[in-house]
Amino acid sequence: MNGTFAGNLSAFGIDAEKAPLFEKYAAELNLFNSAYDLVGADSVEDILTKHILDSLAAVPLLKQLIAKTGNPEKPRIADVGSGGGLPGIPLAIAFPDARFTLIERMSKRCTFLENCVLTLGLKNVEVLNTEAEKAPQKAFDLVVFRAFRPLDEKMTKTILKLPAEKGYIAAYKARADKIKAEMAAISKLVPSWSMKQLDVPFLGSGKEERERNLVIIPEFLS
Repeated sequence: MNGTFAGNLSAFGIDAEKAPLFEKYAAELNLFNSAYDLVGADSVEDILTKHILDSLAAVPLLKQLIAKTGNPEKPRIADVGSGGGLPGIPLAIAFPDARFTLIERMSKRCTFLENCVLTLGLKNVEVLNTEAEKAPQKAFDLVVFRAFRPLDEKMTKTILKLPAEKGYIAAYKARADKIKAEMAAISKLVPSWSMKQLDVPFLGSGKEERERNLVIIPEFLS
Protein backbone atom coordinates (compact mmCIF):
# COMPACT_ATOMS: atom_id res chain seq x y z
CA MET A 1 0.00 0.00 0.00
CA ASN A 2 3.08 2.27 0.30
CA GLY A 3 2.80 4.08 -3.03
CA THR A 4 -0.96 4.50 -2.79
CA PHE A 5 -0.76 5.70 0.81
CA ALA A 6 1.90 8.29 -0.13
CA GLY A 7 -0.24 9.37 -3.09
CA ASN A 8 -3.17 10.06 -0.81
CA LEU A 9 -0.96 12.12 1.48
CA SER A 10 -0.17 14.34 -1.51
CA ALA A 11 -3.89 14.63 -2.28
CA PHE A 12 -4.43 15.97 1.25
CA GLY A 13 -1.63 18.51 0.80
CA ILE A 14 0.85 16.56 2.95
CA ASP A 15 4.45 15.90 1.91
CA ALA A 16 4.56 12.28 0.64
CA GLU A 17 8.06 11.98 2.13
CA LYS A 18 6.38 11.82 5.55
CA ALA A 19 4.80 8.45 4.67
CA PRO A 20 7.45 6.41 6.59
CA LEU A 21 6.71 8.40 9.77
CA PHE A 22 2.98 7.65 9.53
CA GLU A 23 3.81 3.99 8.84
CA LYS A 24 6.09 3.88 11.89
CA TYR A 25 3.27 5.25 14.02
CA ALA A 26 0.87 2.65 12.58
CA ALA A 27 3.39 -0.07 13.49
CA GLU A 28 3.54 1.24 17.09
CA LEU A 29 -0.24 1.24 17.33
CA ASN A 30 -0.40 -2.29 15.97
CA LEU A 31 2.33 -3.51 18.35
CA PHE A 32 0.73 -2.15 21.52
CA ASN A 33 -2.93 -2.38 20.53
CA SER A 34 -3.77 -5.56 22.40
CA ALA A 35 -2.10 -4.39 25.61
CA TYR A 36 -3.55 -0.87 25.63
CA ASP A 37 -6.84 -1.32 23.69
CA LEU A 38 -6.05 1.62 21.42
CA VAL A 39 -7.90 1.15 18.10
CA GLY A 40 -10.38 -1.10 16.35
CA ALA A 41 -8.00 -2.66 13.81
CA ASP A 42 -5.92 -5.82 13.48
CA SER A 43 -3.14 -4.91 11.04
CA VAL A 44 -0.85 -2.03 10.10
CA GLU A 45 -2.67 -1.63 6.78
CA ASP A 46 -6.02 -1.49 8.60
CA ILE A 47 -4.67 1.21 10.91
CA LEU A 48 -3.29 3.24 8.01
CA THR A 49 -6.67 3.17 6.26
CA LYS A 50 -9.27 3.32 9.01
CA HIS A 51 -7.45 5.57 11.44
CA ILE A 52 -4.53 7.50 9.97
CA LEU A 53 -6.00 8.42 6.58
CA ASP A 54 -9.30 9.02 8.37
CA SER A 55 -7.53 11.52 10.66
CA LEU A 56 -5.66 13.18 7.79
CA ALA A 57 -8.68 13.60 5.49
CA ALA A 58 -9.58 16.77 7.41
CA VAL A 59 -6.18 18.44 6.87
CA PRO A 60 -7.27 20.71 3.96
CA LEU A 61 -10.24 21.94 6.03
CA LEU A 62 -8.16 22.31 9.19
CA LYS A 63 -5.68 24.48 7.28
CA GLN A 64 -8.53 26.83 6.44
CA LEU A 65 -9.71 26.88 10.06
CA ILE A 66 -6.22 27.58 11.40
CA ALA A 67 -5.86 30.51 9.00
CA LYS A 68 -8.97 32.09 10.57
CA THR A 69 -7.82 31.72 14.19
CA GLY A 70 -6.03 34.38 16.19
CA ASN A 71 -2.76 32.47 15.93
CA PRO A 72 -2.35 31.12 12.37
CA GLU A 73 1.47 30.84 12.37
CA LYS A 74 1.96 28.67 15.47
CA PRO A 75 -1.49 27.45 16.46
CA ARG A 76 -2.12 25.65 19.73
CA ILE A 77 -4.12 22.50 19.04
CA ALA A 78 -5.71 20.16 21.58
CA ASP A 79 -6.73 16.56 20.88
CA VAL A 80 -9.35 15.76 23.52
CA GLY A 81 -9.68 12.13 24.61
CA SER A 82 -6.66 11.32 22.47
CA GLY A 83 -6.61 7.58 23.27
CA GLY A 84 -3.94 6.12 21.00
CA GLY A 85 -3.14 9.57 19.58
CA LEU A 86 -5.86 9.94 16.97
CA PRO A 87 -6.20 12.37 15.33
CA GLY A 88 -3.53 14.29 17.28
CA ILE A 89 -0.35 12.43 16.31
CA PRO A 90 -1.08 12.22 12.56
CA LEU A 91 -2.03 15.91 12.63
CA ALA A 92 1.15 16.79 14.53
CA ILE A 93 3.17 15.15 11.75
CA ALA A 94 1.13 17.02 9.13
CA PHE A 95 1.38 20.38 10.97
CA PRO A 96 4.97 20.59 12.30
CA ASP A 97 4.65 24.31 13.14
CA ALA A 98 1.63 23.79 15.39
CA ARG A 99 1.89 22.97 19.09
CA PHE A 100 -0.18 19.94 20.09
CA THR A 101 -1.53 18.89 23.47
CA LEU A 102 -2.86 15.33 23.66
CA ILE A 103 -5.41 15.24 26.49
CA GLU A 104 -6.01 11.72 27.81
CA ARG A 105 -7.36 10.66 31.22
CA MET A 106 -6.06 7.05 31.21
CA SER A 107 -2.48 6.83 32.51
CA LYS A 108 -1.58 3.67 30.60
CA ARG A 109 -2.58 5.29 27.31
CA CYS A 110 -0.55 8.37 28.24
CA THR A 111 2.45 6.07 28.68
CA PHE A 112 1.90 4.82 25.13
CA LEU A 113 1.50 8.38 23.81
CA GLU A 114 4.68 9.59 25.49
CA ASN A 115 6.58 6.63 24.05
CA CYS A 116 5.19 7.43 20.57
CA VAL A 117 6.21 11.07 20.83
CA LEU A 118 9.79 9.99 21.65
CA THR A 119 9.90 7.19 19.06
CA LEU A 120 8.64 9.47 16.28
CA GLY A 121 10.79 12.41 17.37
CA LEU A 122 7.85 14.80 17.61
CA LYS A 123 9.09 18.03 19.18
CA ASN A 124 5.71 19.77 18.86
CA VAL A 125 3.66 17.43 21.06
CA GLU A 126 3.01 17.24 24.81
CA VAL A 127 0.87 14.68 26.61
CA LEU A 128 -1.50 15.87 29.34
CA ASN A 129 -2.77 13.14 31.67
CA THR A 130 -6.07 14.62 32.80
CA GLU A 131 -9.79 14.70 32.13
CA ALA A 132 -11.18 17.15 29.59
CA GLU A 133 -12.94 18.93 32.44
CA LYS A 134 -9.57 19.77 34.02
CA ALA A 135 -7.76 20.84 30.85
CA PRO A 136 -6.64 24.47 30.45
CA GLN A 137 -9.52 26.75 29.46
CA LYS A 138 -9.44 29.23 26.56
CA ALA A 139 -5.96 27.91 25.75
CA PHE A 140 -6.27 26.45 22.25
CA ASP A 141 -6.77 27.85 18.77
CA LEU A 142 -8.19 24.55 17.57
CA VAL A 143 -9.77 21.72 19.56
CA VAL A 144 -10.16 18.37 17.78
CA PHE A 145 -11.51 15.01 18.80
CA ARG A 146 -12.35 11.74 17.09
CA ALA A 147 -14.31 8.72 18.30
CA PHE A 148 -14.55 10.41 21.69
CA ARG A 149 -18.06 10.86 23.06
CA PRO A 150 -21.34 12.14 21.66
CA LEU A 151 -21.76 15.86 22.21
CA ASP A 152 -24.26 15.73 25.06
CA GLU A 153 -24.94 18.79 27.19
CA LYS A 154 -22.30 18.07 29.83
CA MET A 155 -19.48 17.31 27.40
CA THR A 156 -20.40 20.23 25.17
CA LYS A 157 -20.12 22.67 28.07
CA THR A 158 -16.66 21.25 28.81
CA ILE A 159 -15.43 21.39 25.20
CA LEU A 160 -16.73 24.94 24.67
CA LYS A 161 -14.46 26.19 27.48
CA LEU A 162 -11.26 25.08 25.73
CA PRO A 163 -10.94 27.27 22.59
CA ALA A 164 -9.30 30.68 22.77
CA GLU A 165 -10.96 33.74 21.26
CA LYS A 166 -11.34 33.16 17.50
CA GLY A 167 -10.73 29.45 18.12
CA TYR A 168 -12.61 26.54 16.59
CA ILE A 169 -13.77 23.07 17.59
CA ALA A 170 -13.54 20.34 14.93
CA ALA A 171 -15.20 17.01 15.72
CA TYR A 172 -14.66 13.96 13.53
CA LYS A 173 -18.03 12.27 13.05
CA ALA A 174 -19.65 9.73 10.75
CA ARG A 175 -23.26 9.78 9.52
CA ALA A 176 -24.96 13.10 8.75
CA ASP A 177 -28.36 12.00 10.08
CA LYS A 178 -26.90 11.10 13.47
CA ILE A 179 -24.94 14.35 13.56
CA LYS A 180 -28.07 16.41 12.92
CA ALA A 181 -29.92 14.65 15.75
CA GLU A 182 -26.94 15.06 18.09
CA MET A 183 -26.58 18.77 17.34
CA ALA A 184 -30.32 19.41 17.60
CA ALA A 185 -30.20 18.16 21.18
CA ILE A 186 -27.59 20.80 22.11
CA SER A 187 -28.86 23.63 19.93
CA LYS A 188 -29.21 26.00 22.91
CA LEU A 189 -25.49 25.60 23.66
CA VAL A 190 -24.35 25.48 20.03
CA PRO A 191 -26.61 27.58 17.82
CA SER A 192 -23.88 28.01 15.16
CA TRP A 193 -22.10 25.07 13.50
CA SER A 194 -21.15 23.60 10.15
CA MET A 195 -20.88 20.06 8.79
CA LYS A 196 -18.28 19.38 6.10
CA GLN A 197 -18.03 16.06 4.25
CA LEU A 198 -14.70 14.23 4.30
CA ASP A 199 -13.47 11.82 1.64
CA VAL A 200 -11.46 8.97 3.16
CA PRO A 201 -9.86 6.57 0.65
CA PHE A 202 -10.08 2.77 0.94
CA LEU A 203 -13.02 2.57 3.35
CA GLY A 204 -15.78 0.05 2.64
CA SER A 205 -17.96 0.34 -0.44
CA GLY A 206 -21.22 0.91 1.45
CA LYS A 207 -22.42 4.50 1.97
CA GLU A 208 -22.67 4.07 5.75
CA GLU A 209 -19.15 2.62 5.92
CA ARG A 210 -17.67 5.46 3.90
CA GLU A 211 -19.59 8.42 5.30
CA ARG A 212 -17.37 10.79 7.26
CA ASN A 213 -18.02 14.39 8.27
CA LEU A 214 -16.29 17.11 10.25
CA VAL A 215 -18.46 19.15 12.60
CA ILE A 216 -17.09 22.66 13.04
CA ILE A 217 -18.08 25.00 15.90
CA PRO A 218 -18.85 27.85 15.40
CA GLU A 219 -20.18 27.90 11.84
CA PHE A 220 -17.43 27.98 9.23
CA LEU A 221 -18.10 29.06 5.67
CA SER A 222 -15.19 27.88 3.51
